Amino acid sequence: MKVVISAQGPEMDSLVDPRFGRAAWFLCVDTETGSREAARNEQNLNAVQGAGIQSAQNAANLGAEAVLTGHCGPKAFRVLKAAGIKVYVGVEGTVAEALEKLRAGKLQEADGADVEGHW
Repeated sequence: MKVVISAQGPEMDSLVDPRFGRAAWFLCVDTETGSREAARNEQNLNAVQGAGIQSAQNAANLGAEAVLTGHCGPKAFRVLKAAGIKVYVGVEGTVAEALEKLRAGKLQEADGADVEGHW
């Protein structure tokens, strides 16, 4: 499964970014092969609006089947769900720790956004 994690840096030991739409980086990890790709999200860091939607589209373009993040707003959540991407919020720690929690079944799929827009 391809998992996109919002991250504060491009490495597996980077902390999970609590903001999905305005995350500094997305790490795309294939849980079956172990391959990974780091993608900057700089165009959305200071966007006046639309950061969540554009970030969700970026995750879909990376081939995400799931997104791990601290928080996800309503517009981003709708785009992710429309693309068939599972969303996990409340994720903390490093990227590597987040993936381990997912593998261990310690994360619960979100049924909606957990923050309001422009968070």
